[in-house]
Amino acid sequence: MKVERYPENPLVKPSDVPPSRPDFEVVCAFNAGVARYRDEIILLMRVAERAISDDRVHRVPILKCEHGKEACVEIYEFKKADPMLDFKDPRIIITPEGVFLTTISHLRVARSKDGRNFVVDPKPAIFPDRPSEIYGIEDPRITEIAGVYYITYKGVAPTGISTSLAVTTDFVNFERKGIILCPENLDVCIFPEKVNGRYVALHRPIPRSFGQPNMWIAYSPDLISWGDHYFLMGVQADSWDSGRIGGGTIPIKTEHGWLEIYHGATAGDFYCLGAVLLDLDEPHRVIARGRDPIMAPEAPYETCGFVPNVIFTCGAVVDDDRLSLYYGAADMVVAAADMSISGIVEHLLSG
Repeated sequence: MKVERYPENPLVKPSDVPPSRPDFEVVCAFNAGVARYRDEIILLMRVAERAISDDRVHRVPILKCEHGKEACVEIYEFKKADPMLDFKDPRIIITPEGVFLTTISHLRVARSKDGRNFVVDPKPAIFPDRPSEIYGIEDPRITEIAGVYYITYKGVAPTGISTSLAVTTDFVNFERKGIILCPENLDVCIFPEKVNGRYVALHRPIPRSFGQPNMWIAYSPDLISWGDHYFLMGVQADSWDSGRIGGGTIPIKTEHGWLEIYHGATAGDFYCLGAVLLDLDEPHRVIARGRDPIMAPEAPYETCGFVPNVIFTCGAVVDDDRLSLYYGAADMVVAAADMSISGIVEHLLSG
């Protein structure tokens, strides 16, 4: 599979993003939902920030939500010398009271005329503000239907990971619709048109008793209430996607079926991208699924970073046969690559 990484990669780095407040620093800018708006390519990035710490303490930002009061971010301090605390994973702090994320994420817009050179908005587009978002909001996907942009994103909280919906027509004003899928559910990708009169979405529940982190599909009359769920496809033993799988891009309509670029990972968190083709009229039916990944971590910005060996997409732009795929690399930066849609489909159908 021919993959043409952009020579400008990484397109957006943490240093390109102004922090949301002076005592914060931006650690990661990645996993962007993608849309074409007027004459621009829009990235709605996940921006992870942490409170500036010192040699003595880790400072952790956490959203404080109290009934009747406006939500605000408070800073918790954890002494680095405390033997009861585990700081081995840069993403979390394990304490006797539970697990805390070291960062809090919000969504930020970046804009480009050419899809390669981006200017980042100075302020957050959507910032966590409710109990389901105490640890932040992450990994948006954007679906355009009749000039309206529907944004799904996950909210992270001690109660679990849920998926919420926001709507915009201009990427300046955002209307938040609230939770559409309860914990634990993520990687929600809404199809760009109705199928047989209903909206369709990929999603990834996380079972606790039986099953694994597999991909499902659901239908809705209104984008709020989702039902008629189907198991779509599962992880593959002893494979590149043996640990977990989940939707990546918004499904792309082709004459052969809906093309979906999804992410898969091993148990050791080596993240690649794969492709699957779904039936046009019954998208809960898989036509073809690739055995091998179409893209794996190779470039230095993919193999080294906040979390090494990660390629994770939340969106793409289609120009005729060209798929411009934007992806988070090493959970730290935004990068992009071009592929041929017909080439991917041919690869899938050839078995």
